[in-house]
Amino acid sequence: MIEILPAIDLMGGQAVRLRKGDFETREKVADDPVATAIGFARTGARRIHVVDLDGARTGEPVNHPVIRAIVDAVDVPVQVGGGLRTVERVAAILALGADRAVVGTSAARDPEAIAAILGAHGPRIVVGADVHGDRIAVHGWKESTEETSADFARRMTALGASRFLFTDIARDGMLEGANVKATAAFARVAGVPVLASGGVAGIDDIRRLRRVVRDGVEGVVMGKALYAGRIDLTEAIALAEAREETGDA
Repeated sequence: MIEILPAIDLMGGQAVRLRKGDFETREKVADDPVATAIGFARTGARRIHVVDLDGARTGEPVNHPVIRAIVDAVDVPVQVGGGLRTVERVAAILALGADRAVVGTSAARDPEAIAAILGAHGPRIVVGADVHGDRIAVHGWKESTEETSADFARRMTALGASRFLFTDIARDGMLEGANVKATAAFARVAGVPVLASGGVAGIDDIRRLRRVVRDGVEGVVMGKALYAGRIDLTEAIALAEAREETGDA
């Protein structure tokens, strides 16, 4: 079994999608983010992934009212990311009712900040591993560092990270297929649960990701494929929750 997390990316209170994290490519994908979340929950999603893109870009919380409305409207857990770079920002989003907070690589590059966040909220923190090639990217994916994804995984788990969101930023929003092998390799190094993100294009990606559950890949975040009609959420959830497959990814 693998968990399907439908995504809602917020910008100016609207649900949008980007390509490769480029804010200039934003495209409105739904009229009402709250109604969209309700639809995902009614379809069977067990958890919803929400990103405050304005927060990710500026570091300032912008979409808290919409996030609170989403949390209040659905009866499934909601994990939220975007601009959560301090203990205070994380505490604020959890206080809104978010089940988990996704902390991006910009915070993770600050040893004191990430140590404080993990120390205060460890089990409820998902550490974002935004990867370009095999290098960690920061500052809204605009800058690659010299740190490899494997080294990042080891460094974060040593600080107490208990879950990661692995995003291949070159594929994000491009419908080119999930980078299953890289995600599984990262999960094996991390030794803790990992969520896949970036590039999901169709139901075959779910089949491939199910085969690496034993490596530690526990779920997948998907957005554009749903909004573009490339994948049916009901079908994806049914496949994801069927008896586990084994084999090569």
